[in-house]
Amino acid sequence: MSEAKSNFTIKNWSLDDRPREKLLQKGKDVLTDAELIAILIGSGSRNETAVSLSQRILAAADHDLNKLGKLSIAQLMEFKGVGEAKAVTIAAAMELGRRRRAAGAEEPSKITGSHTVYEVLRPILGELGHEEFWILYLNNSNVILNKHQLSKGGMTGTLVDVRLVLKKALETGAVSIILAHNHPSGTLKPSQADKDITSKLKIAASALDIKVLDHLIITEKAYFSFADEGLL
Repeated sequence: MSEAKSNFTIKNWSLDDRPREKLLQKGKDVLTDAELIAILIGSGSRNETAVSLSQRILAAADHDLNKLGKLSIAQLMEFKGVGEAKAVTIAAAMELGRRRRAAGAEEPSKITGSHTVYEVLRPILGELGHEEFWILYLNNSNVILNKHQLSKGGMTGTLVDVRLVLKKALETGAVSIILAHNHPSGTLKPSQADKDITSKLKIAASALDIKVLDHLIITEKAYFSFADEGLL
């Protein structure tokens, strides 16, 4: 029995099936998603290789890395063979990938419409499991002067302080602002609270000759623009 179980250890795999060695010899590009995750978790169990365990985890996430990145530590630990350390390692790797996309997103210097706002903020907001409210501060050529996270909330909402929005606008010399927040639920329909804060900010900003150009609701795959829908 012990000999059969030992067949599941990495040392007894063929060289081509050892993900770490395969990466070193052939490069990271040739590895499958499961093999890359197997390197992260290091080992499987007595009855399952790390690659097989990784394949099972990926299958549960529909082989979608975005879905995998949204799993909590507790959800990852529901897989047999995944303890807290392995779950934390997977979650950390997924978060690094998200941050890399956000940092590497090609950001247009000038906002030309709601689609360019979405291009800027989707990598930051699109995959979050909680709600955040962001402000883009623009000059008179609609070039971004500053991106600012105003607030961070839970699944049900976030708090917006009008005074902080306008204080930052004056500090940066912005002549216009664009509001944006995400809906973790995936719905693009603005709530009454969304409409109320948009109206409140628009009125307050106009007193300082600052224009609210748009308010976007952002999800992973789409967005809703108040300006495009005639709600400003």
